[in-house]
Amino acid sequence: MLVNLCAALCASDDAQRGNGGGRDVRGPSRDTPEDHPLYLVLWPHAVDRSSLGTAFCESVPSEVAAWDLSKPEQLVGTLLCDPACKVGYRKMNEICVGIDVSKSRLDVAVGDGEQFSVSNDLTGHVQLIERVLAVKPRLIVMEATGGLERAVAAQLTAQELSIRVVNPRQVRDFARAAGILAKTDLLDAVVLVRFAQAMQLEPRPLPSEQVQALQALIARRNELTEMLTMERNRLRLAHTSIKRDLKKSIEWLESQIRSTDNDTGSLLRECGIWRDKVELLESVPGIARLTSLRLVTTLPELGTLNRRQISALAGVAPFNQDSGRWHGKRRIYGGRAAARTALYMAALVGSRHNPVLRAFYQRLRAAGKPAKVALTACMRKLLTIINSMLRDRRPWTPQLVTEA
Repeated sequence: MLVNLCAALCASDDAQRGNGGGRDVRGPSRDTPEDHPLYLVLWPHAVDRSSLGTAFCESVPSEVAAWDLSKPEQLVGTLLCDPACKVGYRKMNEICVGIDVSKSRLDVAVGDGEQFSVSNDLTGHVQLIERVLAVKPRLIVMEATGGLERAVAAQLTAQELSIRVVNPRQVRDFARAAGILAKTDLLDAVVLVRFAQAMQLEPRPLPSEQVQALQALIARRNELTEMLTMERNRLRLAHTSIKRDLKKSIEWLESQIRSTDNDTGSLLRECGIWRDKVELLESVPGIARLTSLRLVTTLPELGTLNRRQISALAGVAPFNQDSGRWHGKRRIYGGRAAARTALYMAALVGSRHNPVLRAFYQRLRAAGKPAKVALTACMRKLLTIINSMLRDRRPWTPQLVTEA
């Protein structure tokens, strides 16, 4: 049926171009094949090119004119690897810019055409902005690169350019699916452009300066806490000759943690919105100041997403593992590790001291669920509760459990 439909559509296209009346399924007539925003039709069996219509065959490269879904090897990356291929499931004439960020260099791809590199410093950022502003792209895409992308992203945002920072794993998986196995910095920039076009990415604003400062303080406190733990462990087995030095190091780290806590408190007092969020979370039995700060900084989307979306974002949503007659165990996957760590500690305490979570945990254990499975379920339940609390701006009450 799909074969007949495709042939009928192409025949009507030929009819409008001189063989009779008909409607051009691709829109208004254009002068050159390159100007046609073609739409790819996939069918379950191979089709003879001669049956597809003259205009369709002239505009579509021979290697993609008749993909056969019964032969998966025909689907290897032609759509995205070949820059000359103008076929896609939607119009892709909007310009996107991909930036591959490294420590010393920015490799840039503008649409499917221009490619260049600039240094990753203030001078290079100015050059990049000048060239990007001349293009007026719809979206600029870059990967999260351990913080190396923050400076250039802030500079571009200051020029009111639309930015999207994406997950590197998703981009790499997209490249493999498109048949792009080679990897260079410039090629990565090109892949970012194709990824933005194919996935129809939308801009996502960067965190405000206050949010970034709060996130930095929380991250620094975590680092200081880890160093303090290591020094205390060393002190237990240390030789007498270095114990004095270790004690001084421990005292310094403890003072730095207190100073960081004071700076965090001052910042919260200046930012009313975040102070209100933290106070709402602290009303939940089992969540104290440090856990609430970690949750609001690692999951700023709390209160803006539904329960399924926020669970998947935090990495506590169970995903199916089924194929045919085989039904595997559902497992959590992906998400934000830092947020999941904070949720784990809150759920662990809550399963003992929060009456709602304790009853839920005990009911799952009585049903034969392993302890870790029951605790993970408590994490997800707690997350949906605090998500509804921030959405409705209401403090903790046991009635929230049935409403969340």
